[in-house]
Amino acid sequence: MTDTIRVWRVRKHHTWIDARLLDAARDGGVELQLFYDNTLVFARHCPTREDAVATADSYLKNLERAGWNTHW
Repeated sequence: MTDTIRVWRVRKHHTWIDARLLDAARDGGVELQLFYDNTLVFARHCPTREDAVATADSYLKNLERAGWNTHW
C-alpha cells in the first residue's frame, strides 16, 4: 500500500481542494495529485519530491489569488 501525504488544503464556500504527494516506487519520482472535494481532478508526475512541492506551491499561490483560503 502506498500512502499519500497532504501538502496543503484550501477552502472556499464549503468546498475544498487538497494537494497530495504519492511516491512513485517504479521510478523514484513523485506524483502530485489535486483533489476537489475528495475527487481526483489532476495528477502530474515530478522527478523529485522538491519539484512536486514547488509545483504544488505554485498552484497554491494561484488559488489564493482567486480567493481560496488555506485550511489544514
